[in-house]
Amino acid sequence: MRRVKLNFAGKEIEFVDRDSALRRVAEEWAVKGTFPVQVVLGPEGCGKSAWLRQSVELLREFGFEVIYVNPINREVLAEFGVASLKDEFLKMVREALAQNALGRLAWLAFDLAKELIRVTRGKIAVIVDDAFQVIGVRESALYVKALLNLIEYPPEHYEKIVTIAATSEGVSRREIGRHTWANLRVMWNMPRDGFRQLYDQLPGDKPPFEEVWKLTGGNPRMLERLYNAGWSVKAVIRDMRDEKGLDAFIDSLTSEEKRWLDEAINDPDTLMSRERIPLMNRLIELNLIIEIPQWRDEYLWIDQPPPEKDPELGGIGRRVAWQSPLHREAVRSALQGLM
Repeated sequence: MRRVKLNFAGKEIEFVDRDSALRRVAEEWAVKGTFPVQVVLGPEGCGKSAWLRQSVELLREFGFEVIYVNPINREVLAEFGVASLKDEFLKMVREALAQNALGRLAWLAFDLAKELIRVTRGKIAVIVDDAFQVIGVRESALYVKALLNLIEYPPEHYEKIVTIAATSEGVSRREIGRHTWANLRVMWNMPRDGFRQLYDQLPGDKPPFEEVWKLTGGNPRMLERLYNAGWSVKAVIRDMRDEKGLDAFIDSLTSEEKRWLDEAINDPDTLMSRERIPLMNRLIELNLIIEIPQWRDEYLWIDQPPPEKDPELGGIGRRVAWQSPLHREAVRSALQGLM
């Protein structure tokens, strides 16, 4: 399999790791198709998009006509051979981008998949990356249902279809999970060996790997942010506090909620109680923590699951985890009023 080149920290690097996740694509989805829709959740910047870009290449090698859209990144790939459909699709994409109608990209991909089924009756893959944040919680569930209808009630007979939707937005998980329209699977940050391969590709002087590992928890975007900030942890934390409005968030909490948050910094599982769940939901909305399956069976995960409990590496609990150690440290900094 050809490894795709990706833009990372202003450098062109080669895709690394995620072998288990790619095997699932090659040995399960490409062979059998997907039923129901596969919805992949995970921390911001954990590598979902990179894995999906590599999956596009993999599915093409298996003879699939592939549509990939990422509305947030304003990115579209039309990897199929019907020139007239490709031209029309790309024209509509340009119009949507010109109007900043990013949510429309997801529905354009859906409409194109229907047309490809009509025209080719072959193997179709539609991959929608980070669309839920753009189209909203309710429409995200409707979109997943539309993808399921594409599988169950296609306009024509087809050979195989693969449908994948990935998101770092955790609020829609419960809305989608109320139905039987999708298999919800979680991708965690990169395992140590794969993350080391990514770290090694960055040029120049850098902190020791163990230090970077403990700061990022294997999250590629946090690695990229540290690199771009000249390895200044303070600069990254300040940026995260500003971007996520953490100081205003802390000011909005009651004294009791601040105490709960302080406890959750060391043990995020303490949020999993009746009176603390509203606070947990607000942290999920801010993409600071993620609710994760309490079981570590590999079939419930895309790629390797995190450890059962790791208080040092970013505060990973059995049911709840901080998205990375730097996410946790940004909250700790705001809570303690540090600058």
